Amino acid sequence: MPACIPTRAADSTRPKRVHPPHSPPTAPPRRFRVAGADLSASLAVFLIALPLSLGIALATGAPLQAGLVAAAVGGIVAGRFGGCPLQVSGPAAGLTVVTADLIHRYGWRTTCAITVLAGLAQLGLGCLRVARTALAVSPAIVHGMLAGIGATIAVAQLHIVLGGTPQSAVLDNLRALPAQLAHLHPAAVSVSVLTLTLLLAWPRLPGRTGHLLRRVPAPLVSVAGATATASLVGLTLPRVDLPSWSSHALAGLPEGPALGIAAAVLTITLVCSVQSLLGAVAVDKLAARRHPHLGRSDLDRELLGQGAANIVSGALGGLPIAGVAVRSTANVNSGAVSRNSTMLHGVWVVVAALLMVPVLELIPLASLAALVMAVGIQMVSLHHIRTVTRHREVLVYAVTTLGVVLLGVLQGVALGVAAAVAVALHRLTRTRITHEQRKGVHHVRVRGQLTFLAVPRLSRTLHLVPAGAEAVVELDGSFMDHAAHESLQDWQRTHRARGGTVALTGRDGSPIAMPSLSSARADSGAESAGPPACRCRPWTPWRNHQCERPPTASAGDGPEAPGEAPGPSGRQLAHGIGAFQQNTAPLVRGELARLAREGQRPSHLFLTCADSRLVTSMITSSGPGDLFVVRNVGNLVPLPGAESGDDSVAAAIEYAVDVLKVRSITVCGHSGCGAMQALLTSDADGAQTPLRRWLRHGLPSLERMADDERPWARMAGREPADTVEQLCLTNVVQQLEHLRAHESVARALGEGTLELHGMYFHVGEAQAYLLAPSEGGDDVFTRVGAAGDLRHPA
Repeated sequence: MPACIPTRAADSTRPKRVHPPHSPPTAPPRRFRVAGADLSASLAVFLIALPLSLGIALATGAPLQAGLVAAAVGGIVAGRFGGCPLQVSGPAAGLTVVTADLIHRYGWRTTCAITVLAGLAQLGLGCLRVARTALAVSPAIVHGMLAGIGATIAVAQLHIVLGGTPQSAVLDNLRALPAQLAHLHPAAVSVSVLTLTLLLAWPRLPGRTGHLLRRVPAPLVSVAGATATASLVGLTLPRVDLPSWSSHALAGLPEGPALGIAAAVLTITLVCSVQSLLGAVAVDKLAARRHPHLGRSDLDRELLGQGAANIVSGALGGLPIAGVAVRSTANVNSGAVSRNSTMLHGVWVVVAALLMVPVLELIPLASLAALVMAVGIQMVSLHHIRTVTRHREVLVYAVTTLGVVLLGVLQGVALGVAAAVAVALHRLTRTRITHEQRKGVHHVRVRGQLTFLAVPRLSRTLHLVPAGAEAVVELDGSFMDHAAHESLQDWQRTHRARGGTVALTGRDGSPIAMPSLSSARADSGAESAGPPACRCRPWTPWRNHQCERPPTASAGDGPEAPGEAPGPSGRQLAHGIGAFQQNTAPLVRGELARLAREGQRPSHLFLTCADSRLVTSMITSSGPGDLFVVRNVGNLVPLPGAESGDDSVAAAIEYAVDVLKVRSITVCGHSGCGAMQALLTSDADGAQTPLRRWLRHGLPSLERMADDERPWARMAGREPADTVEQLCLTNVVQQLEHLRAHESVARALGEGTLELHGMYFHVGEAQAYLLAPSEGGDDVFTRVGAAGDLRHPA
């Protein structure tokens, strides 16, 4: 149906817009509005970006206006088209060393052309949707790269802080440092010290007044304070020099060797992309606590936005652009709620670049150098060093850092990748396997990852265990490949066939359930003749994660505040789901896929109590598709027509028997049943709550137990522990009689296609009892043995 149908009215020839009957009317055009939070956040980010952009341009040796161009384009273009709404892009300190080297080699106009080519490369990568691949880079390499860049920046800017001129290489700057210290420029040093003092002290102002003052960004305060002091005192210092925009240099055709230009484009693309994508992930984590509704960033779109920004910035004579952590953090912490704050900050930079040139030209270069030097020092993060040390990746970090400092960014990253690969291979191949005998038990310990490379040593060690001996294999590693798994299982099967025993444990001695390669049903869907095999391993993870849970918070902790992370129960649920996805789902996915295709075909209706201690799949060793389970309070089966409008149990019975064609029905009671306790202690004159109205279906069980003419249901070998247990047993027998009164059950029993079973599960003993006929016709519950046989007491 077309969106609109032109019609002609009797008194007019103008066509009217008619909407289809099932489509909403066209929404009126939305007016552009900026939230107050975005406006204030954009001003805060602008005040940080302005001095930093000038300082980074100074550090690279580019025209100072290039920093302002990059800041404006990063805010407007990357902010509009990027996939991370709250990330602020602009000239980044991580690109300083690369850009300075390119300007020194090829000149400014060629550097701008390289920036444009890098932007085109980013657009190509974004179209190929490979943004997530960048996250595969080891964090140790990224942090090492940033640390190397930060050290290079700090050493170079130190010369300007001291009143000198930096060299192009780090080693040259280090060699020239003693001579620079011997010829200090007092005015430059004074301004630099004042800048650093304000930068460090401003965030630490105490009291309520300090809290209000800290809203003004420290970088702005430090540069403004140093500028004002230098102007008032009349210090003679080199200052910012912004030439006329009419003479601003734009991008030109790249001039230089093709391989060198290609390597430069690759370097800019790599550094910009990785820094921006990792920054987007960090901003997601930071913003999730404040704005859960925003969702995760679109990393491919973010890469496209960064590429478009680099094309525009390079074409307009600006520095390369990437996501900037300092500005992004300030944006989120200032309360920004959309990309409007990022775009507005770019607009403010444009306004400042056009209208504030006289003010900007008062800033001493030494003050900007001190600011950038502080940023470079902060890039060598002690937190990151502790993190990589804890994860045993300090070698990768150190190699990357030294490679960036001594050779360059691209070479340093390449060395870091090589070091990371070498460390990973070393970890995979370094597997310690030992064997010892204690008190007649052979202990085989495996330390490290079990891969095919360790299979020969594992096989040799396992064959040191004599046939028929008791063995314990202790596994301490997070990975086992297929070859090692098969080798261990083959030996385990052979050793047990020769009369030996094998226990697989973790490092703490807890047992490990090894999934069998042949334990899952074949995908053909053929049903086994015997009882269903255990196709998953729910018991071991359940025991580890549920029974051994840490103590819950005390009652005095109070309820959770709205918006906070879920409490212990919520985390426990999420942890259990995660464990299922990691451990059990791979083992049952094929079987569940078959059941999804073919539908459910259970052979058994299992009617039991809703008590949380009864885990039906565990006590019956069943898996997906085996049982049709109905649970209610007290495992009650109301008589037909007695449910007063609640036909849920009767409907389940009819569906199981007539539709699913189950071959047996089991009513399972259990020890310590709260419903049976309530029946014994209930007051007939009490208020008729929903629970009391439901429990009236258990009154026949109470009457049956009180009837002296009927023999009591009993357990073989012992008397019931108390009246509650006696009622639990009697209730199972009575509910079986209620089942026979249902039409579908009676018909199936008459046709011989259905069997009824009674079951009692003692929770404390973890022991199952089945209702078995006795010679005298009594109702006797008999223990079930380990092999499934009925065990009668001697």
